[in-house]
Amino acid sequence: MAVDLDAVRTFVAVVDTGQFQEAAADLSITQQAVSKRIAGLEKDLAVRLFTRTARGARLTIDGQAFLPHARELLRVAERAVASVLPGSRPLRVDVIASRSAASGLMRGFHRAHPEIELDVVMLFDVETAVAAIRSGAIDASFRAVGVPGRPLPEDIESVRVLDEALQLLTGPAHALAGARSLTVAQLAGHRIWMPGIVPGTEWAAYYDDLVAEFGLTIEATGPNFGSDALLDTIADTPALATFMGEQTRLIWPADHGLRRIPVTGPTPVYPHSLLWRRDNPHPGLATLRAYLAATTASHDAAGIWTPGWVIPR
Repeated sequence: MAVDLDAVRTFVAVVDTGQFQEAAADLSITQQAVSKRIAGLEKDLAVRLFTRTARGARLTIDGQAFLPHARELLRVAERAVASVLPGSRPLRVDVIASRSAASGLMRGFHRAHPEIELDVVMLFDVETAVAAIRSGAIDASFRAVGVPGRPLPEDIESVRVLDEALQLLTGPAHALAGARSLTVAQLAGHRIWMPGIVPGTEWAAYYDDLVAEFGLTIEATGPNFGSDALLDTIADTPALATFMGEQTRLIWPADHGLRRIPVTGPTPVYPHSLLWRRDNPHPGLATLRAYLAATTASHDAAGIWTPGWVIPR
């Protein structure tokens, strides 16, 4: 049986005021509308809820039995509405990986705005993230966007928020390990191993452009056992190096002797953009966008895919 919540709300108002007329005033409706709602509720429940007296409306036994449940129905309805009101739920943001630059940006945002409840998730690729944004499963995602032939849907907005410089990570016995910095040209002919590159992802497209632009050798062979296994292999294999963003946070044993070497002339950068749905009303999203605009470098062309993505240094 479906119960009319407006009728239940009217029933409770009559109980609280003791008068149909007073209940009408509280609800900003006519007394006739109050009577009609109560009559409809009694018909639906097949019981009488009130008896009228000279002093007003008095609950019947059935009305007394129904009252606590009516109040609980209204409380449940209020909680249901509140759960989806803008700002009443956590801001849900995808950062790709827990040790990424995007994760660092969100940690900074949380320190600056601890009053905003956050739910941080890690999705795999840009298609999954965009689908989650469009469905409302998440509010925003940090992604590299603008892959040729794969424009964002019209209802998705993006803004470039961070250009993260790439560094070369080597073991202590690598031929380039002693360098204080390296030019892109000096990397030609060296094996750069990145088993986390998955064909079809936005980061695979980025590194494909980097290889084409500068004639580098990037290998994605072998299974991806995660960052710890990658660091172990780089430390023990003089012939291998890997790329790492300068803001990527990784910890390794001191005896690994790994080197993080800045790459210059020009510096390849990985472009992080924030994606969100244009009509998303969550106030936390607006605060996040303002925070990123104030704390990260601005860009004239947001999220444009350009081969290489380089900045001179």
